[in-house]
Amino acid sequence: MRRSRILLGGVVIAGFFSILVVVYLRQYASSENTVWTERAAAAQAELQTSFWDERRGLFNNASPCLLQLCTSPFHYWWQAHALDTLIDGYERTGESIFKDRIAAMYQGILDRNAGVFPNDYYDDMEWMALAWLRAFEATGEERYKAAALILWEDIQTGWNESMGGGIAWRKEQPDYKNTPANAPAVILAARLYRNFGDKADLEWAQKLYDWQKDKLVDPRIGLVWDGINRQGDGRIDTDWIFTYGQGVYIGAGLELYGATGEKAYRQDAVRTAEYVREKLVSPATGMLPSEGGDDGGLFKGILVRYLGELILENPKEHRMLTKLLVTNGNSLWEYGKGEQKALFSNSWAQTPDEVVQMSTQLSAVMLLEQLARLEHNDVPGLDDK
Repeated sequence: MRRSRILLGGVVIAGFFSILVVVYLRQYASSENTVWTERAAAAQAELQTSFWDERRGLFNNASPCLLQLCTSPFHYWWQAHALDTLIDGYERTGESIFKDRIAAMYQGILDRNAGVFPNDYYDDMEWMALAWLRAFEATGEERYKAAALILWEDIQTGWNESMGGGIAWRKEQPDYKNTPANAPAVILAARLYRNFGDKADLEWAQKLYDWQKDKLVDPRIGLVWDGINRQGDGRIDTDWIFTYGQGVYIGAGLELYGATGEKAYRQDAVRTAEYVREKLVSPATGMLPSEGGDDGGLFKGILVRYLGELILENPKEHRMLTKLLVTNGNSLWEYGKGEQKALFSNSWAQTPDEVVQMSTQLSAVMLLEQLARLEHNDVPGLDDK
């Protein structure tokens, strides 16, 4: 797993989004149950104001910018999640500014990635394909569907029989297989099947899921390990336990349950979610762990995205998961947010650093957007203390 060590950033166009937040909050001022919607709007506005680079059509890597490091290196997979977060904003508000920035990112990524969407990392391409597929679902624009399919075609070439199957992490290391390159591919293939009805995609989803579950999931407790054969010794990285690995496996099980109706997939997702709640959350504070900056700054955001999906599948059953998100959201807003701006910390329980990485900001926005989505769907327990 890459561990980027560069702090980057940007201070960019603020006016429109400042106005948008004011209008949005006034629009909902008469409602008593919009606290999470209002917080998501403020966090999204800060993401756009402090990180968006209009000239490049991409988000900067941190705020404030630090010289040339503002744009280099190119964190392809961070941009994929930034795109996903724009779609969250568009689905919540219907505001054209989000749709326009999704379109700008389409060209911005092509311009920065040598005119193509594929790259050398299969997990990167999966995140990007998932985002473009969501963009197609949200807007109906065929070019986003085409981008997702181009990436999916390349992703399938990552499967090989080393370690009994699975998609490799990267093209230069075909015998290293991990959760980030397989569980998101399950989600992608199942969603492609849901959208377009090609049974070959469903078969891919099931094949990938079977490999993931067999090789990288503890069958007793649902713990998801990160990878196998990273150092060429066939060993499973049982000590690499990250929140996002649990999240994408939960998402994979949910998508296959939706595609097939087979309850075993749902049971797998619930088991892993219970592992998260019982073992990864602090028993004293109810908080998810801080996994540092750089790539680690994104991990919790990916987890909460799929916890949100699981909660919406059956809100009454998953009230404890709702409480988990509420606890983390309240702490983020009270302790993990800057005093002057809605910029956030890697730890959702302490003041942010002077320079906030885009990965960290994205996780915070994802959490607040998920809570706003639950609020929109009247999920019980959002006002629990």
